[in-house]
Amino acid sequence: MKKIFAAIFAIMPVSGLYANDYGQYDEYDDYVVAEAPECPICECGCGDDRSNYVGFRVYKNEHAAYSYNLSNGHKNKYKKDNFGFGTTVGNNLTDWLRVEYETLYMGAEYTKRDTDFEYDIWANMLNAYLLRDFEGVVAPYVGAGIGLTGIWGEINGDLDNAFDLSYQAMAGVLFKLNRRIDLDVGFKYVNFGKVEHHHGATKVDATQIYVGGTYKFGL
Repeated sequence: MKKIFAAIFAIMPVSGLYANDYGQYDEYDDYVVAEAPECPICECGCGDDRSNYVGFRVYKNEHAAYSYNLSNGHKNKYKKDNFGFGTTVGNNLTDWLRVEYETLYMGAEYTKRDTDFEYDIWANMLNAYLLRDFEGVVAPYVGAGIGLTGIWGEINGDLDNAFDLSYQAMAGVLFKLNRRIDLDVGFKYVNFGKVEHHHGATKVDATQIYVGGTYKFGL
């Protein structure tokens, strides 16, 4: 009989270990299931990280300025209201900070004082944004970017090109349509830099209104 009691006392701690792993019994012998751990990535328990995104933008150039400065001191400045387009790819590092790579194209063609001008601008920018999220519905932001721009300028058939440092500042709002798609509306000023010509140089900058969208996905 003593051997039977000893065996029972030996088994009881082991059974307690199994109960701790898979649940526990209360004093009324009701089995309580242990809660599943929260998702380490998001708080929904799904394990799906949507911090990465890709997007597109359409830019309405409000007074894109092409300032042609001659070496003799004479200046011609032409402002063009037209469109540009671009793409973005980025990551939401935190709830209030995101970084992205943006590439955009715009151009202009005009004649002034019997001189034909044609420009093509391709900018590549690294941007950083500060956001304020309001209950997952809207997120206003401010941002700044710096990068490298290729400028191709043709004046009366003579083509010159240059790659110059560019910078920009922007403000806008993200409208969160659902868990994956955002509508992006904003305003920016961008300085593209300049290209040197035989008799002068052209500086290019622009004020732009843009609208676009982003698609969030997990890696």
